[in-house]
Amino acid sequence: MVQCKNMKRPLWQSLLLLSLLTLTSVAQAATSLNVRVDKNPVMLGEELQLSVQVDEKVSSSAIDFSVLEKNFRLGPPSVSQSMQIINGQSSQSTIWQLSLFAKTTGNFEIPAFNVRGISSSPISIEVIPASQQTTDKQVLFIESSLSQTDLYVQQMVYYDVKIFFSGDLQRGSLSQPELPDTTIEQVGKDVEGTELVNGIRYQTITRRYSLIPQQSGSFTLDAPFFNGEMIDRNSSRYDYFAKTQTISAQGQAVEFQVKAMPVDFKGDWLVSELVALTEEWTPLSTTLVQGEPVTRTITLTAMDLADHQLPDLQINLPAGIKNYAEQPQAKKAERNGRIVAQKVFTSAVIATQSGELKLPAVRVPWWNSKTNQLAYAELPERTLTVTVNPNQTSQAPPAVAAVETPVSETAATPQVISDNRWQWNYLSGLLLLMWLLTAAVAVWGWLLPRSRMHTPATSAPQASEVKFNARRFKAACLANDHIVASQQLLRWASQQLDADIQQLPQLIKALPQSALRQETEKLAYQAYQAQQTPWLGTALFEAWAKYKHLQQVESPALLKPFYPK
Repeated sequence: MVQCKNMKRPLWQSLLLLSLLTLTSVAQAATSLNVRVDKNPVMLGEELQLSVQVDEKVSSSAIDFSVLEKNFRLGPPSVSQSMQIINGQSSQSTIWQLSLFAKTTGNFEIPAFNVRGISSSPISIEVIPASQQTTDKQVLFIESSLSQTDLYVQQMVYYDVKIFFSGDLQRGSLSQPELPDTTIEQVGKDVEGTELVNGIRYQTITRRYSLIPQQSGSFTLDAPFFNGEMIDRNSSRYDYFAKTQTISAQGQAVEFQVKAMPVDFKGDWLVSELVALTEEWTPLSTTLVQGEPVTRTITLTAMDLADHQLPDLQINLPAGIKNYAEQPQAKKAERNGRIVAQKVFTSAVIATQSGELKLPAVRVPWWNSKTNQLAYAELPERTLTVTVNPNQTSQAPPAVAAVETPVSETAATPQVISDNRWQWNYLSGLLLLMWLLTAAVAVWGWLLPRSRMHTPATSAPQASEVKFNARRFKAACLANDHIVASQQLLRWASQQLDADIQQLPQLIKALPQSALRQETEKLAYQAYQAQQTPWLGTALFEAWAKYKHLQQVESPALLKPFYPK
């Protein structure tokens, strides 16, 4: 029995001690909430350390720091919790620490925080302008600048953010500039380097942005903010378990003015230091051959402009020039930290008449941002000499040729024919006789092959290869095969127009003004494009069928008076 009492006494003592500790802990729960800063006043761009401590173990989200974002930029908060037992008494605490960077100078207030009914006292903070000595001993700081602070609307300027650091930077993030009614894009990649500042060598990372304001007025770019991690100076950089410390920095806000476009400016508004027009002809020559296409390439180049800002050109051409333009190609590139934009206009030019042709000058107005004056990019007027193509012969429409050929054999002028009834009757009878002979030959030519169908024709395959095949022509057009369509169209022209036509420019010259001629010009242009684009052949086949139908309708009309009523 004695032994049992001795065993129970330590148990009662342990229970009593635990109860006393619990009561002490409850009695001390959440009795204070302390807020403090490491400096006051603070310079603009200087880091301000805020510390909040509550003597209780609470959630890390118990305090909402977003109320500070109106006047400060916030680094990511760090939260730690601890528990201590001293002389049988326990204590717990939760501590928040975060970096603050004031957005502007002035007097601001850190409001009171509340945790489980316990409130802190507000703190007034004075933010004063930064001095040059601020960066003397800083491990990391930021500089920001704008290439021009007095500019025009839609003028491109460059915004540079440079990070200086003297430690081993492991990772980090930089805030992106934002501004209403402004197009902002990063230019190129980050540029790394080194600079000596106040006797201290810093590594640098520079990031450049292009800004294009779309509205006039006064604007302010918020100060850039950087947050990252660096290896603790007390740790070796080669230690795998080296400690890192969070580091933050803020640059300076930048103000600038944007002016409206001058009221007397006419044309597409372009603001730049350099705008130029260049021209290239392929083949390179000032002499053109009638009916043969050449490629004309005009390039509009501008510095400090986006590609979408470049306008289309107004190109006027004289009569006697056919122009088939491709879709303009716009692009931009970065050159030595600046944007260069280009717009290329390519077209096929075909002279339809011989002699001298003058191409008017091409002018593009722009505003010189250096001289603050109106300027022009210009291609001067150009005179082209067009020679007759020796491979082309002037061809009249087939229906007219069928009538004119017998007339030339009568050696009579049109006036004599109209006045002399006997000559007219004679000519009519002669034409009727020729038509009957032609019909007889056609019937004979149709019957002769049928009587020899049993005889193998060894030359038939070779003849079919050079003759026009309407089915093959239609199939090529519907399949958008411009090569086969060109071959078949030339064979048709050679047979129907009674001329040695070997090239499409010759056919264009021989055809009268019609839909077929226009579609043939487009077909010819297809072979001279710098970049091949899809060709649609349906329109060519329809134009050919319509032209053929009209010719068949017109031919009987000429012969109708010869038939007896």
